[in-house]
This record gives sequence, structure tokens and C-alpha cells, in this order.
Amino acid sequence: MLSPDKQLDTIKRGVVEIINEEDLLKKLECSSKENRPLQVKAGFDPTAPDIHLGHTVLLEKMRQFQDLGHDVTFLIGDFTGMIGDPTGKSETRKILTKDSVLKNAETYKTQVFKVLDPSKTKVRFNSEWLEKMSPIEVAQLGAFETVARMLEREDFKKRFRSHQPISILEFYYPLFQAYDSVALKADIELGGTDQKFNLLMGRSMQRAMGVEEQVVIMMPLLEGLDGVNKMSKSLGNYIGINEPAFEYVNGELAGMFKKVMSVPDSLIVRYVELLSRIPVDAFNAVKVGLESGAKDPREAKKELARELVTRYHGAEDARQAAEKYHAVFEEKDLSDLAETLPVLEVSAGSDHHASWLPRLMKDAALVRSTSEASRLIKQGGVKVDDRTVTDTDLKLGPGEHIVKVGKKKFYRIIVTA
Repeated sequence: MLSPDKQLDTIKRGVVEIINEEDLLKKLECSSKENRPLQVKAGFDPTAPDIHLGHTVLLEKMRQFQDLGHDVTFLIGDFTGMIGDPTGKSETRKILTKDSVLKNAETYKTQVFKVLDPSKTKVRFNSEWLEKMSPIEVAQLGAFETVARMLEREDFKKRFRSHQPISILEFYYPLFQAYDSVALKADIELGGTDQKFNLLMGRSMQRAMGVEEQVVIMMPLLEGLDGVNKMSKSLGNYIGINEPAFEYVNGELAGMFKKVMSVPDSLIVRYVELLSRIPVDAFNAVKVGLESGAKDPREAKKELARELVTRYHGAEDARQAAEKYHAVFEEKDLSDLAETLPVLEVSAGSDHHASWLPRLMKDAALVRSTSEASRLIKQGGVKVDDRTVTDTDLKLGPGEHIVKVGKKKFYRIIVTA
């Protein structure tokens, strides 16, 4: 096991705030002296079934604690998930059914073990203790905080000022989350910066109930591919951990590798810091290289893309994805990849216009209409078998053809007699 100081250096990587660092070092020193792993907790409400790279920022920090020899509890908030975390919400959330929460929870468990070591992970559900509380015990939780303190939360404050309803149940959400830390006797709780209010309430409740206060470690919210907003499926700026390593969508190469390569240059240091597992010294070298201009951001993206695709899909898929990306976006000869391109097969004898190039382009979803196809052909933006075509009346002869639209879209079209 690393020394407490070295562990602290590893833990601090990518962290926004630790409350507080002095207490964390003391806990690490005590853990080392007593040969006792720290109890590390992170809670997840299974309100949606799919996990993206933004979610894995927290999971990767949990994995670091596992690698350092500490005990990690992946807490599924099946009880609190039915309430829904009000953090950042402008209106009261709809209460989910137990069946939908449990279904999402099972999907979560499958996905998180692509990051966490299953042999070193405790999976718990907070219904184990919250469902057993009597009505008087639930009521007593409300005595731990005041309405004034609750209204210090920015989201509640905004809703109160704008006369938007806030349910009493929503006030109880941070109280239930805080009690989770009491029940688990957590030494450390991990969460995003948007969870600060809830995380600190865990410290307050532990102190009030005679349990040693947890250290709070807050991780940043990862920006999505738009470079501005938090990664979110609803915004379409996400990279899902279950999406294919590579695929073709409407003739255009897509998938995890391609999406990582689409990360804005301004964010690549942040992505490497939060998502890569390279050692701290190696990361620092990448950071210095990128910030000084000595390292090409594209190369840093390729390294990260290979690492992430290998983690979630395996080394062979990572190799193929890198090869396809190189072929499509770096002008390599496509002939060796023809077998992997999406295919449209047509019979020239079935219809006089079946092999008409604009129609083929529309049928392959390379364009929205034959008129758009004709316009692109006239502009010289279409190649057939690596030769630019300008004839809008062109019909492809029998055989196999690779149609390229612009720089990114490809299709293999097979015309039979």
C-alpha cells in the first residue's frame, strides 16, 4: 500500500474540493497504521438506465480508492430514487415506481462493473435501512435541519422566490441521503459539485448521531461534446459506455472512438485527467505537452480513445476503431475496409431508376433527397470508387462500388444485373 502522502496525491487528481484535506490525511494515516481500509461511499439514484462517461468520473475515483486498498460501497438509492433528487430542478419531480427504479438499478449494476472491480465492490440499496424506519423515526429526521437551512439551497431558493411549489418530500431527500452515511459509517463520501449541500448534510447528521464525520470529496461535472454544457443524454452531447466502439450511421463513421476524437481541443486535458488511468506522472507530462504546444491534441485524443474503447469493448475493437477512423478521416485508401462499410444491394433489372446514383444516395440515407444528391454531385462533392463524378444522370453498372459523400460519409453499393 502506498504511503498516506502518496495516496493523497493520487486521490487529489481531478478533484474540485475536499472537506477537508487535513481530516482526509489523518484518516489515511490511521488506516495505514491500523491496516484498516477506509469505508468509501458514493450513491447513485437509478432514475435513468444508461451510464455515460460523465457518470464514470465518480466511478473512476471509486476505482482509484479500490486500487489503493480501501473498501468501496456502490450505494443504489432505490428508496431515494423513488423521490428523485431535487438538485438543480426547477420543479417538483415525478415520483418513480418501485418497479422502474429496480429495473434501472439492475442495468446500473451491469454497467458499473465495467469500471469498478466487482470483487472489491459492495453493492447496497438504501431501502435496506430506510424502509425499516418507523413513522416516528422518519419524523425525527426532520428535526436535524431547519426550513431556513433548506432554503439556502440555490435551487430551492429560486423556486421559493418564484412561487414554484416545493414538496416536504423534497426536503427529506437530503436528510435520507445524509442518513445513508450514518447507516454505512462512511469515512469518505464522493459526489459531484452539484451535490455539495447533500454531502455536507451527511457530515452534520453523522456528528449529531455520534458517528465520526466523513470527508467529502467533490468531483467536477464533465462537459459534453459541445464543450459547454454538462454531459447529458437529453442534450445529445454524451458518450455512452454501452455504445459501439464503431458503427456507421447514415454512411458516416460513428461510435465511441469517433466521439472521443470529437472532444474539443480545449477540454482534452480535462478528459484525460478525469477518465484516463495513466499514472499521475504520465498525466502531468501529457498536460505539460499539450499546454506548451509540444503535443498534438489529436494524438492525445487518439491515446484516450484507444484506452477507453479497450476498457469498454476490448483491445481488438479498439484496434479496428482506430484503423477505421484513420481510413475515413485521415485519407487512407478505403479498399481494405470495404467489407466493413454499410451495404446497399439493388437489382438494376428491377427498376429503370434503381441504379440511378442520386436515388442510391437517398436510399442509403447519405442525403435527404435526390435533389440534394444532384446538387452535391454538381458541386463535385461525390466520389464513386475514388473518382469524382459530376453527371447527375449517372447510373452505376453491375458490380461493387464505394460511394463517398463529402469527407465523412461512405457506403458500399452492390448492383446486380
